Amino acid sequence: MNNKIVLAAVAAVLILLGLNSVFVVNEGQSALLLQFGRIMRTDYKPGLHFKIPLVQQVVRFDERILSLDAQPERYFTSEKKSVNVDFYVKWRIADNAMYYRATGGDQLQAVQRLTPIIKDALRFEFNARTLQELISGGRKDITERVRQQTDVAARKNLGIAVVDVRIKRIDLPDEVSESVYKRMRAERLQLANELRYTGQEAAAKIQADADRQGQVLRADADRDAAKIRGEGDAQAAAIYAQSYGQDPEFFAFYRSMAAYRKSFEDGKGVLVLKPDSEFLRYFSNPSPKK
Repeated sequence: MNNKIVLAAVAAVLILLGLNSVFVVNEGQSALLLQFGRIMRTDYKPGLHFKIPLVQQVVRFDERILSLDAQPERYFTSEKKSVNVDFYVKWRIADNAMYYRATGGDQLQAVQRLTPIIKDALRFEFNARTLQELISGGRKDITERVRQQTDVAARKNLGIAVVDVRIKRIDLPDEVSESVYKRMRAERLQLANELRYTGQEAAAKIQADADRQGQVLRADADRDAAKIRGEGDAQAAAIYAQSYGQDPEFFAFYRSMAAYRKSFEDGKGVLVLKPDSEFLRYFSNPSPKK
């Protein structure tokens, strides 16, 4: 009976030792091997591996990209104006040995040590820029510079690679927001006034030029009309003179017909004349004198 108990105990110990001598690294993980607290190996990949039971321990790490979502932080610009910055960071473990020495393999501790590195870099970048530069779109440049700077420091001190830094939102305190909006309104009003004055000046120039051209055209037209009227009057006088020279009686008859037409054209004219008046002679004897 005692032998059976001993054999069972030995078998159980062997089974436990056998189970303790193998370990599995899953996909998305890496591992390092410790022996009495000293790092023996750090390059384990996914799969089945072996170790010395009871003497060696395995520490597994997540190889996926992890997130650090910090609380909004207040920073000051180069003008000493405060802004509230909400950001997040993407990071992963780059050096298992360095990461374990710096954090003991604790992800929470890693986040706590990485956060001030990111915040210090952001503070430096925001302190070097004006509020106008931040509003006008300097966010991408800031995040890239912060990522580069913090990646170097995090790799050296924590064994962490900073993959990405993104600013989710930049909020202005109420007092700063009001001053910014007032300045923006003033700038837009100034621009609108400048455009309005420029338009009015251009309209006045166009109107003056149109008036000048109109006066020139009217003057040219009046000159040409006067010239044509003068030429017509000259031609009419020449025709009258020629007609009179050829047939004075016909010319007198024509002039009398024109006078009659002018006198009675409205149908209301009244003439008080003697019947034998020279003006009415063509009414009694329409035939011209030979």
